[in-house]
Amino acid sequence: MKKGPLSLLIGLVFSFLAIASANGQKTVIKIEDSISPGKPGEIRQLNMNEVVVTAQYTPEKADKSIYKVDVINARQIEQKAATNMADLLKEQAGMQVSQDGVLGTSLRIQGLSGQNVKFLQDGVPLVGRMNGNLDLNQINLNNTDHVELIEGPMSVIYGSNALAGVVNIITKENKTSLLNTTANTYYESVGVFNFDAVVSACLKKHGFMIDGGRNFSPGFSPTDTSRSQTFKPRRQYFFDGYYLYNTGPLKLKLGGDYFNELLIDRGALQPVYYINALDNYFTTLRYSARAEASIKLPRNKFISLLASYSFYSRRKQTYDMELTTLEKTPVANSDGRDTTVITSWIGRGTFASNTAEHKLNYQTGIDVDLETGSGKRILGNSRQIGDYAAFFSLTYTPFKSLSIQPGIRFIYNTKYNAPLVYALSLKWDMNSEFSLRASYAKGFRAPDLKELYLNFQDVNHDVIGNPDLRAETSNNFNLGLNFTSGNRKTAWNIGLTGFYNLISNVILLAPTGKTANQYTYVNLSRYKTTGGVANLGFSLYPALRIQVSLSETGVTGSLDEESRPGPLQWLTELSATINYTLVKPGLTFSAFYKYTGKAPQVVFNDDFLSWGYVNPYNIMDITAVKAFWENRIRVSAGVKNLFNVTTVPASGIVGTHGSGSDGMNIGWGRTFFVKFTFTFNKYK
Repeated sequence: MKKGPLSLLIGLVFSFLAIASANGQKTVIKIEDSISPGKPGEIRQLNMNEVVVTAQYTPEKADKSIYKVDVINARQIEQKAATNMADLLKEQAGMQVSQDGVLGTSLRIQGLSGQNVKFLQDGVPLVGRMNGNLDLNQINLNNTDHVELIEGPMSVIYGSNALAGVVNIITKENKTSLLNTTANTYYESVGVFNFDAVVSACLKKHGFMIDGGRNFSPGFSPTDTSRSQTFKPRRQYFFDGYYLYNTGPLKLKLGGDYFNELLIDRGALQPVYYINALDNYFTTLRYSARAEASIKLPRNKFISLLASYSFYSRRKQTYDMELTTLEKTPVANSDGRDTTVITSWIGRGTFASNTAEHKLNYQTGIDVDLETGSGKRILGNSRQIGDYAAFFSLTYTPFKSLSIQPGIRFIYNTKYNAPLVYALSLKWDMNSEFSLRASYAKGFRAPDLKELYLNFQDVNHDVIGNPDLRAETSNNFNLGLNFTSGNRKTAWNIGLTGFYNLISNVILLAPTGKTANQYTYVNLSRYKTTGGVANLGFSLYPALRIQVSLSETGVTGSLDEESRPGPLQWLTELSATINYTLVKPGLTFSAFYKYTGKAPQVVFNDDFLSWGYVNPYNIMDITAVKAFWENRIRVSAGVKNLFNVTTVPASGIVGTHGSGSDGMNIGWGRTFFVKFTFTFNKYK
């Protein structure tokens, strides 16, 4: 790794670790519970590990997991005033969020793009990728309990689209209240207005929940363009619910969700009279139904079953707008109207044996994923691809402080010859303060239907699928060292992680050369990413919490096996979070800052590889949260994008991701917001 800010921080961290270790302090978990039966209250905590489920045999505390699982809990979501996944992850260390006016917001982890990140909701993969990426603006957080993040390859457990990591959104589940009602309203000075409400009940063995809401954004451009806007107007409706039957050993859950979004891309005035314009209306419809069963058998044996059906459609309708009469006429030609539909059937079953006192525990399971795409933008009008897999992992604990977990996945893909996928993970608790995690994994990702067959065109995009794409394979290494120490008043947490990813046939967008804006998917023979993240956290109970992270990510690649990869192109990022609470008035102030350095972007030019760059920039949000009426009403207010960043200059980049030769879109500038939350609980 190059010498720089990360190297300096690593040196300081190791110095601190040596001093702290000499002090011999042990981590002390302190919980003060002021909850009384039938009365609202709060749990104050200095340092308590979250229980996580992603990639676990059974629910496990995060510090006990063999994987490094980062948890963003409901309190942190509230402090960030995050309404969707883009808001939540934009300041996350080692992750880059990018904007596109029509295709939405996408994510990169460890230098790998969004098609390599598996997004789950309660373990069910989300469908509806555009350009290989899920639009993070479409992933709402209104009923989210917490979000679990695992960086690094998870192909053995979750299969394709999990080379870079997994993001699992865990929704709220009423376990204590006879009746719970929560309503949220959110307003942002750019014109954003959101509203949602949830009602849930817990009646002995039965549970119910239903929620819904509406989000609205009027669109925005840094400069007045009369009609066309950089950030397009959006209207979203969403609903979801579940029925739960829980006897303890047996848990059955039936659930479903519905999402409807209208995005309007207004066109420029048309000559000769400039009283007409062509406007594109994009309607996204997504819904799913799922059934889950968890069975606890004698001797700590567990069965978990999951079945889901997901439907996604994106319909484009072009209207000829008469601006003098405001009359709009549908354009009926082939370019003016089309619908693309993606459906997915998923089945998953696991059997696990997990006893803490045993040296050997294991999990085995099967996965079935059948995806179908149809529409005139799909080559041949209809295509299907299936992925069938069986997996097995074993956890060996020769000593209480050491866990070793090998895993293997057998895959049958209906289009590609999938290799054997395997992984080896290790966790060593060196003492009560230090823990070491290391892993190696072989990854595999088959191109999805849209990369293979979908042709997508509008006024800003012309992306065509490539049915000749090869599947991606990878070798991935991760190493992490973590230190925790604390007493009744203070807690320290320090982490160092490093990664190395070598991917063959990575799929990227490249210009076709036929027209100025036409792109297609191509395979890059070799693609390498490497780097690391250093984290420093400090808590002073009960008032102060500080988290600072510094990351370095290097990327390089070559078009073919004969060409040697060029030098690594580096990206430096620094993020910081400060939370300060005035205990008596119950007022919490938070600041979220991130510096993104000069960001490399791979560019294809007539069969050779080059690099473009986005200039460095800083973003910062400041929020305040206050509770009233025994915590029944909570008010959040603050400012987002304090430094008023809109478009960041770029060089050597012309593409489809909200960028151009003059810059890349980052946000819609400085805005002010206020959020009201009302909660009513009736306890048993």
